[in-house]
Amino acid sequence: MQRAARAAFWLGALSIIASGAAGSDCHDLAVARQGDLRLTVYMCAHSVDALLADDPDAARCTALLRANGITKVCIEMCRGSFIVERAKLERVRDCLRKNGFAVAGGIAPVPGENFGVRQQAPLAWLNWQNPKTAKDLIPVVRMAAAVFDELVVDDFFCTGDVSDESAKARGPRDWPDYRRDLLARRAGEIFIGPAKEVNPKITMVIKFPQWYDLFHRFGYDVVRQPELFDRVWVGTESRGAWTQRFGFMQPYSGFVNYRWMAGLARQKIGAAWFDHCDCEPLDFLEQAYQAVLAGAREITVFNYGDLVQGHGGQALVCRDFTKLADLAKAVREHPVEGVWAYKPPHGEPSGDLYLMDFVGMLGVPLVPTAALPADAQCVFLPTQAAADKDILARVQGLVGRGATVVMTAGFVRDAVGGAEIARLAGVASPPDKTPRRASQVLDGGKLVAVPYGLDLATLLEPTDAEVLLAARVDGRDVPFLTRHRCDAATLYVLNTHTFSQADFDAVDEVLLAPRRLGLLELPTSWADTLRAAFTAPLGMRLEAPTRVTLQPLGRSGYVFYNYNLGPVTITFSTDDESLGRAADGFTGEPVKIVDKTLRVEIPARTVRWIAAGGR
Repeated sequence: MQRAARAAFWLGALSIIASGAAGSDCHDLAVARQGDLRLTVYMCAHSVDALLADDPDAARCTALLRANGITKVCIEMCRGSFIVERAKLERVRDCLRKNGFAVAGGIAPVPGENFGVRQQAPLAWLNWQNPKTAKDLIPVVRMAAAVFDELVVDDFFCTGDVSDESAKARGPRDWPDYRRDLLARRAGEIFIGPAKEVNPKITMVIKFPQWYDLFHRFGYDVVRQPELFDRVWVGTESRGAWTQRFGFMQPYSGFVNYRWMAGLARQKIGAAWFDHCDCEPLDFLEQAYQAVLAGAREITVFNYGDLVQGHGGQALVCRDFTKLADLAKAVREHPVEGVWAYKPPHGEPSGDLYLMDFVGMLGVPLVPTAALPADAQCVFLPTQAAADKDILARVQGLVGRGATVVMTAGFVRDAVGGAEIARLAGVASPPDKTPRRASQVLDGGKLVAVPYGLDLATLLEPTDAEVLLAARVDGRDVPFLTRHRCDAATLYVLNTHTFSQADFDAVDEVLLAPRRLGLLELPTSWADTLRAAFTAPLGMRLEAPTRVTLQPLGRSGYVFYNYNLGPVTITFSTDDESLGRAADGFTGEPVKIVDKTLRVEIPARTVRWIAAGGR
């Protein structure tokens, strides 16, 4: 987006904030609606330590929390070597409880001066193999358990350490397997065991960060850790999609991460968590909506210090709190449905890192799952799905049921039985792992330039498949999307590349999306063709540019979000009879539907909820 357009957009956005949302007190509303949605704030250790230096601090703190609709505070008592004294923790806890706030404790397990042992790797994480790390943390955990009945382990319970002692302990295992084994063991030895000894009724919470496609590499075990801990919180902090500070993460990533983890944690799933960092006001609000659409009934905001400094996004959350609570209630009754996107635990993404986020931003209603439903009729198989050793039989089963399967070229290349899967899909086995970048695509017989280029996984070659979309690479037309009818089934191959480790290394990135992708700069006709491959089997058709998301609430309604910096007009049709009568899900106002088709303009960075059958 051009600088002038962005500037004009943000002048308009700031006028929204100035119109009265900032400073509004939504405490009474938040208390009344906390059964549908609760707002929690995380208070870092330095803020806790300074909080009650004198009595007026208590009044200022509670007024600020009330003004922002906060009903619960997570009090951090340790961040590296900075540890809050127990007496002060108890004083802050008691003050907040007296003023009507629920409380929990928090620990940020990071290295500090003579506290734990820092890993030998780029980020400031701990070496969990070294016994000093456990020696320094266990007394802190025991003290926390004596003060709180709920304790959150912030998202630093991970490691990339490659020290000699870790290498020796690793033995013949690869690094990801070793790290998951290590941290599964340390979870009990350092956190759960010591805390439960002191306070048997304590609720132990693990918070997973937002970089879900890399969990397995750095020690997060999405199977064992939810079993070990009492509750699971999940990061939905997508932040600013237009900036590199925290990676070019897309808003849909928050939905993908929380919904995928909810399927693994099941009844233990708890709060979503996001922050103000690298967030313009609407970036912050978008995190809240995707967290709620993913099923979160509690949102934890990081952190209290940013509330003190003030942030326009917080005002927008207060302004939209009723909308968010109404949507959370609706999602609880009718979770988002759509295309099953299969990501088994510990699935290696290869060149499809964070692909689900970008496909979601194309308007495809992806619903990530760690276990492929037996009756699935429309399935997306990125490279991550190749981790399933029985995937060939699953694909054959899908074909036998006449399902629609959209798979990536990386999946076909890496899957067990990939040659047979390629045959079913009507393509040759992908010849190599070398991505190519096309600067132009074929659109209606014409070559159209794509900003940032369109990345392809390989020089895909169709055998029996029909080429629906093609890109120009070194004078050659290379298929980007193919389709093959196989009996009653339809199989598509998507020849896309998002990021691989090489892309991360090129800009010294470790965790987050390292650059912009041309995938979101495609012509609208391309977006419509790509989207239709996924949604036609669902009886839906959306015509819209990229950066417009579609998330159906079962058959009870449809949520559209325009993430573009300008207004867009969308056309949506479905075979759902209930859409013949519809209303705005937020206001109850009737929505015009003609022949089961909705045509509506959505302003920039705005959500629309169309409730089928009226509200």
